[in-house]
Amino acid sequence: MAAPTVVILAAGQGTRMRSRLPKMLHEICGRPLVGWPIAAALEAGARDVVVVTSPDGGLEGRLPDAVRSVVQPAADGTGGAVRAAMPAVEHGATVVVLPGDAPLVTADAITALVETHAREGAAATMATMHLADPSGYGRVVRDASGGVERVAETKAPGDATAAELQIDEVNSSIFVFDGDRLRAALEELEPDNVQRELYLPDVLPLLRSAGEVVAAHVLDDPSLALGVNDRVQLAEVRRIAQRRIHDAHGRAGVTIVDPGSTLIEVDVAIGPDSVVEPSCFLRGATSIGAGCTVGPLTTLIDAVLGDEVRVPHSYLVSCEVRDGATVGPFAYLRPGTLLRERSKAGTFVEIKNSDVGAGSKVPHLSYIGDAEIGEDSNLGAATITANYDGVNKHRTTIGNRVRTGVDTTLVAPVTLEDDVYTGANSAITKDVPPGALAVARERQVNLEGYADRRRRDGD
Repeated sequence: MAAPTVVILAAGQGTRMRSRLPKMLHEICGRPLVGWPIAAALEAGARDVVVVTSPDGGLEGRLPDAVRSVVQPAADGTGGAVRAAMPAVEHGATVVVLPGDAPLVTADAITALVETHAREGAAATMATMHLADPSGYGRVVRDASGGVERVAETKAPGDATAAELQIDEVNSSIFVFDGDRLRAALEELEPDNVQRELYLPDVLPLLRSAGEVVAAHVLDDPSLALGVNDRVQLAEVRRIAQRRIHDAHGRAGVTIVDPGSTLIEVDVAIGPDSVVEPSCFLRGATSIGAGCTVGPLTTLIDAVLGDEVRVPHSYLVSCEVRDGATVGPFAYLRPGTLLRERSKAGTFVEIKNSDVGAGSKVPHLSYIGDAEIGEDSNLGAATITANYDGVNKHRTTIGNRVRTGVDTTLVAPVTLEDDVYTGANSAITKDVPPGALAVARERQVNLEGYADRRRRDGD
């Protein structure tokens, strides 16, 4: 069976979203709404993916390189959208049509639909579903033998009869067609409805009248076709998509302690035997190795963690933490940070654009920005790299086995060679040679009797 061409309808205006952002770009678990059916189509092995967009250009530059886009010149309904896509469809192709606002459709569902279509030798096969409350959906009207006759639309009063409104089998808006037969039927479509639109399901009776087979494929899981028209529905499909993501990680050997408080976006990778504690938010291209413990109350955005990493109560963005390192609690790793093997960024530590060597530690209450730190160094509490002179950023270089005293300020650009020590409360402004102790502070002066003088002078 040849791979199908998948046409995704994404030209709707989405006015019920009440948003300046095009509906198709609202995100669900780290992926825009239209990106979900695109991903499902590509996973199902689609030969081509064609996305139908509106003339306003809202999706321009926002679609993957692997897809083609065509513009529906007028808002004339789903039939008009597919008609606009047909010049991009090769003759002889099987055509799958998906709504752009149905993010829960899966590759397996697409494959099963195409297989039913081929088995039935149909010109058109419609995915249907049975709903306890079919309100708002087009009803599937079957003939006496169970074949699909047509879809009774319910978009406006008068589109469907009272008897048709009692039908609980509904159109999912997911179809597969013989492309050449679809092309011919689309030319016969007329806007014979209250909305004066071209409805794609109206090609079904046209195909039947031409003696073609119109089949149905009932979806076992109606959530596969759930659409998004407003933010309430957006939240509902997000909940289902998030549960699927959690379930996939759980089956792959990841422990998610409290799924209800845990957000994991679709492109996040997590290795086996890792534990995600409650109230964690894992976003973007985050990758977590095996045997890690993340959280509680940790956010990772585009962060890369090696194996056996511990990150409680911390916030990490666009950084890398290698095997056996620890972060937090209450640490902030900013973009460009690299913690090498067995290193540590401890409590109330902020690190930016810095390379922390293997086994080195920044235990607490420190800011490290634009720095290179060698191996097995230890920076005392409140060590600060003063990296900005008001105009330019400068780097600090710290060698191997360096020990800074508490409250040390390193005024960049400055280099501390291997085995250097600094005295507590020092402001280091000059390079320090290997093995030296650097002390940069005023000598202590004790003024005896000072308190008595203050009392005598009335404070």
